Amino acid sequence: MSDTVESVIVAIDGPAGTGKSSTSKAVAAALGLSYLDTGAQYRAITWWMITNGVDVQDPAAIATAAGKPAIVSGTDPAAPTITVDGLDAAGPIRTQEVSSKVSAVSAVPEVRARITELQRSIASAAEKGIVVEGRDIGTTVLPDADLKIFLTASPEARAARRSGELKGSDIAATREALIKRDAADSSRKTSPLAKADDAVEVDTTELTLQQVIECVVTLVEEHSAGAESRRSATDHTEKRGGR
Repeated sequence: MSDTVESVIVAIDGPAGTGKSSTSKAVAAALGLSYLDTGAQYRAITWWMITNGVDVQDPAAIATAAGKPAIVSGTDPAAPTITVDGLDAAGPIRTQEVSSKVSAVSAVPEVRARITELQRSIASAAEKGIVVEGRDIGTTVLPDADLKIFLTASPEARAARRSGELKGSDIAATREALIKRDAADSSRKTSPLAKADDAVEVDTTELTLQQVIECVVTLVEEHSAGAESRRSATDHTEKRGGR
């Protein structure tokens, strides 16, 4: 693997349990890029709503409160952080309660507008490039990303992986919860979960995490090599034309 590539914005989308977070962090670390877990930001605002007594079944109440929490994401892939109003939220946002309510909160247009603006500002500030993972990065947040990748996997494989992350959870129940969330995320009116037309699809069902990481690193390196080749060809043509 290369230690670095020239500045590049990589969008990695897909449903929960496909290996997005683990893959994205490892790819960013391998290539010297920043990393952003956008799902953590939606979990963070959901956690804030819950802890501040906002009715997460009331879209109007959610919309009113959407601009209140201060969410800060650290983009070091080796140690990504997220704080809400100055408090470390990395642990609290991974509870089952947050998982069960994040779709309802993230479906509210005002929430998506707030978080999307935050995500775009973080991506534009990443001097060396960034790997941004989520559900609508390639379609909505960063439609002009240099490379778009859409990870998929069978519901069974995803449930097994997610059960390992959520300690004490039942695989069958986790599978049903994932399918329910897929339906909610794919059918919402604002920025639904969808594969961008120009995204490369990678099915991770039969792949180990290391194989997925190597596949994505290769895709990024190939894109960067192609971009460099195109730039060289353009420069050569311009020089010839200027004589």
